[in-house]
Amino acid sequence: MAKSKLRTIVYIDGFNFYYGQLKDSPYKWLDLVKLFKTILGDENNLIKVKYITARVQPTDRDPQVNIRQDTYFRALEAYC
Repeated sequence: MAKSKLRTIVYIDGFNFYYGQLKDSPYKWLDLVKLFKTILGDENNLIKVKYITARVQPTDRDPQVNIRQDTYFRALEAYC
């Protein structure tokens, strides 16, 4: 009997993922679906990747931070 794949949804803590892995890295535009399919392996059927985080607010030092975050969110919605 064939073993059925585990239906899997990945939840990413966006704040910790960004500051722990991406902030000082040139690799901000990761293919998260491909990354987690590779990590999970063939025994999992990746259903969805959900990126959870708080909205950032523009500051005097970085008035466009929210625009960059919105761009990243749109990319994630299109590919995750």
